[in-house]
Parts: sequence; structure tokens; C-alpha cells
Amino acid sequence: MRSHQTARNLPPVGGTGEAMVVAHGLRKSYGEFEAVKGVDVEVRKGEAFGFLGPNGAGKSSTMRMIAAVSPVTAGSLQILGMDPATAGSAIRARLGVCPQEDTLDNELSVFENLVVYGRYFGMSRAAATSQADELLAFVQLTEKAKSKVEDLSGGMKRRLTIARSLINTPDLLLLDEPTTGLDPQARHQLWDRLFRLKQQGVTLVLTTHYMDEAEQLCDRLVVMDKGVIVAQGSPAQLIAAHSTREVTELRFGVGDNDLVADKVSDLADRVEVLPDRVLLYTDDGEAAAVAVHERGLRPLSSLVRRATLEDVFLRLTGRTLVD
Repeated sequence: MRSHQTARNLPPVGGTGEAMVVAHGLRKSYGEFEAVKGVDVEVRKGEAFGFLGPNGAGKSSTMRMIAAVSPVTAGSLQILGMDPATAGSAIRARLGVCPQEDTLDNELSVFENLVVYGRYFGMSRAAATSQADELLAFVQLTEKAKSKVEDLSGGMKRRLTIARSLINTPDLLLLDEPTTGLDPQARHQLWDRLFRLKQQGVTLVLTTHYMDEAEQLCDRLVVMDKGVIVAQGSPAQLIAAHSTREVTELRFGVGDNDLVADKVSDLADRVEVLPDRVLLYTDDGEAAAVAVHERGLRPLSSLVRRATLEDVFLRLTGRTLVD
């Protein structure tokens, strides 16, 4: 897997079985615009693999190629040991896909959404019905089986979409921004369902721009920016390689952050100035916060926290994940 930093040769974490996805020099262009610029990726059976980055990083374009619904512009791609250019139908029959936007049929009941979708895969009605019952129990929607989709909450719709993506018992489950737009409680419920799938041995590939989601779900991930991979590894490996153990966040008045940064630069391994705060990267955040106060500086607020994947992204790209 390609990386521009010290994480290049880190060992894989998570799945140790056969390769489910193998991409070398993968590129995707839309006219003159190149969305994916030579990506190398390998996903092993049984792991949860993530693409982390802001909107426009190339995550969704990569996922569409892996889903065998968007042709590869250049490079090579093997999905489940097959070439999507010649075996697209066979690949799609073994995939589960949870798109970023829900595509549920609002005219059908929750239960009917699953049964009808199962029929698309050639399942008998009896088999689809049995599978639908099991999946509704898994995503905790049994009591909503007869409800119309339009009556569900956003979190319930996402859980139903995941249930639908599992109707064909896929070998590989693709999830594009699975929790976008959900409230915190719904996100945690969805994380629990995905974690349970991973424990059952389902291979997950997901995109997200939420660093906490990537840390919760992913064995390994790549950080993408502007169509390229800028780092790869497990969440812990990436943080260890590209950040300090702790971060002290200081908020001063409007326009004061740049002035303060020069006065505290010696208190940390690295200082980042953002529009609304100053970040001190250090292995002892509390000591840095105390030293700031000892110099007579009085931030409007201060916070000591552990480093996250967003700090990794900021270090590698000079931007936060939500820029």
C-alpha cells in the first residue's frame, strides 16, 4: 500500500486471509478531472478497512470502482479474485453495498424492501422471507417490519439499508459514509451492528470523514487527500507515526491565535494555528497547559486530549478533515 511517510512498511492489522481487493496504480478520471491518482490498496478477508478523508478526496470514486459500477480509467483492480471489467456481474452478485444516500422504496414496507431486494438476486420468496426475518432481528427492526419506510427515523433507515445490503450474504460489504447525517445515538447503534458483523467474519470496506468512526471500526485504513493516499496503517500506528500522544487546545480572542503561537512554540513538539484555536502537540498536555498559564497567557478555554486521526490528517495535509 502506498504511503509518503514512515507508515509505508507497517504490517497489516486485522484480516490475514485471502485478498478480497487488490488495486495497483488505480486511477479514475471524469473528463479532464482526475479524482483518483494512482492508488495502491489491498484488503484482506475478515478485516475492516477504511478510506478516511474530506469530501472530494477520492474516497467515493474509489468505492464505486471497487463496487464494479464505475470503470477503471487506468491501473489494475481485482475484486474477489476477478477483474471488474470482464466479471462485473459475478462480482456484484457477491457484494453488499450500502450507498451514501438511502435508496429504499418508500412505497413498500420495511419487510417488503428486503424480500423484493432478495428476489433481485434470484432468491426464492421463501429464502428471501427467512433471510429478511433474520436481518430485521439483527438490525433491531423486527417491530417495524410492517411499517412504511417513510415513517422510519434516519437511523432506522440506515440500519434497514445495511440489512438490505446483507440479503445476499455477501463476501464483501461496502459502506459509503454509513453514518452521515445521523445523531450521536443513531451513529453508535450503527457502529454496534457493524462491529458485530466484523466479529462474525464479514469483510468491511468503508469510507468516512469522521475520525472517531474510523478509529472505532477500522483495523486498517488509508488517509486520502486530493486523490492520493498520504498515509496508511492501523489507527494506533498512524497516530504513533504522525502525532504526539496528547494535544493541548487553546482558544484565544479573534485574531490573537497567531500572536500567541510564537510565545508557546517551545512548549510543544509542534504547534498548529487554526482559525479558532492553537494546538500544542506534546506527550504531556497538562504540563504544556500549566506552562502557558505560568507565562501569563490566559486562553478563553483550554482542553487536553489524546491525539486523533484528525491530527494525523492535519499533519500530513495542513487541513482538518472538515475543511
